[in-house]
Amino acid sequence: MAKPERRETSDAKRGPIQDLREWLQRVEEMGDLLRVKDPVSCEEEMSAIGYLVAKQNPSPAILFDNIKGYENSLFKARSLWNILGPSIPRIALTMEEPPDTPTVELIRRVKDKLKARTLPKEVSQAGFYEITLTGDKIDLTQLPIPKHWPLDGGRYAGTADAVITRDPDNGYLNVGTYRMMLQSKNEVGLYLSPGKDARLHITRSWQMGKPVQIAAAWGIDPLFMVLGSQTFPKNVSEYEFLGGIKGEPIPVVKGKTTDLLLPANAEFVIEGIIKPNSVKSEGPFGEFPGYYGRPEAGCPLVEVTAVHYRNSPILTNALMADYPSCEQSGFFSIIRSARIWDDLDKLGVPGIQGVYAHPAGAGGFGMTVISLEQRYAGHAAQSLALAAQVPGGAYYTKWIIAVDEDIDPTDMDQVIWAMSSRSNPIDDVDILRNTWSTWLDPTQNPPEKRPYGSKALINACKEHRHLPVFSKRTALRKEIYDKVAGEWKKFGLPGQVPTVRAFEEEKKIVYHEVGGFEPGKQPGEETANKKT
Repeated sequence: MAKPERRETSDAKRGPIQDLREWLQRVEEMGDLLRVKDPVSCEEEMSAIGYLVAKQNPSPAILFDNIKGYENSLFKARSLWNILGPSIPRIALTMEEPPDTPTVELIRRVKDKLKARTLPKEVSQAGFYEITLTGDKIDLTQLPIPKHWPLDGGRYAGTADAVITRDPDNGYLNVGTYRMMLQSKNEVGLYLSPGKDARLHITRSWQMGKPVQIAAAWGIDPLFMVLGSQTFPKNVSEYEFLGGIKGEPIPVVKGKTTDLLLPANAEFVIEGIIKPNSVKSEGPFGEFPGYYGRPEAGCPLVEVTAVHYRNSPILTNALMADYPSCEQSGFFSIIRSARIWDDLDKLGVPGIQGVYAHPAGAGGFGMTVISLEQRYAGHAAQSLALAAQVPGGAYYTKWIIAVDEDIDPTDMDQVIWAMSSRSNPIDDVDILRNTWSTWLDPTQNPPEKRPYGSKALINACKEHRHLPVFSKRTALRKEIYDKVAGEWKKFGLPGQVPTVRAFEEEKKIVYHEVGGFEPGKQPGEETANKKT
């Protein structure tokens, strides 16, 4: 395996990425793709390589061109792992932004893009219709579907996938990322956490005594995995948000055995049906918190009615593991942060300077940090409570932390410093109980307590009522920072100039709630002076 050479590349004038193969081309131009030519087994070996490479920096995507035991199989499939991993440049590329975009700025841009929605565009042709199998010709056992972990209950094709279902009441199409386990030549199991859209569609259809049409793309532009993993309004299709990110409609094509609209640029697509109350045991599976998920249990059973694929298709795989080897950690950090920030914008919460769902927090789910400029009494407490329960942030998250605007929410050293120097646990920690969680939370025991959880709200901001007397932090003067930064290379100093958010400021006119405008005073300072 040759180590890729990292190179800079510009995508500003090339337009949106159209499919997985174009994405791979651009990643390879960045020097961020590792091609493995030697045969590698899909039984735990690929996942092991992905797990270990993800712990390196840089951490390239890995394309396995030859899969041991499947060299002459029907599908001649290849397999992609560590697709995004911990790589911010690859995540930025996937979000149609320059790979060198700084993290907080990337989150800000994605947040703004989520405000745009573009309807998909139906087309007549799709690359995956190059080869179609139906009936007795379907044999998914010839596909190199991997086993990820030693104690997994089976082989999992749907991990970095896009699953399409239709709401039986309002007809909207959901595009979700859900795991799918091989059950037989033409059957796969579908695992769905409580509250997920496809699960609601299936439950509602079964209540009506109707079967459920379903399709899944197992080789996709990674953007589908990123958005498919998120919680959006339950009456708007992810196709619209995907188009908003791309800045153009997503091409879709009608299915052959379903009336669903399928992503036209996918590599490998199945269509199928879930008959009323059709379930089969599935699991366990090594999941995003870094533990095996719930024990074997019944899950909806998909009967595959058609298989479509491009010649030599590329299957996309997402390993769930401890950080940083959990595939979802990096991209969840970006897209979930943007979703929460966008929700706060919609609610009219002012002064938000940044939101960061830390990737080490159980696959990007467990912790959210909010940086804000405090503008009124209760501002920090309000932001904490809302961030804990908005649609983009309610699921699973356990720790929500508010910090002042001088703290970079992506820098945990600064966040911990703020928690240690600006919060008093007895006053600044609140608990929310019986919140939305997951069957996969290993801390809730016995398992019957799941999927209910709790959340801690930690106010690590300077106490608003005592801002005038709060100890002044040490900070550089801006002109000194600029002088040093301008001569950084001249001095022979290492690396790039660190970003600084807080500077020593001259006295300025500020507004405070009592007394109007006065030069150089902080809110409430005149009250404090009167007391003395």
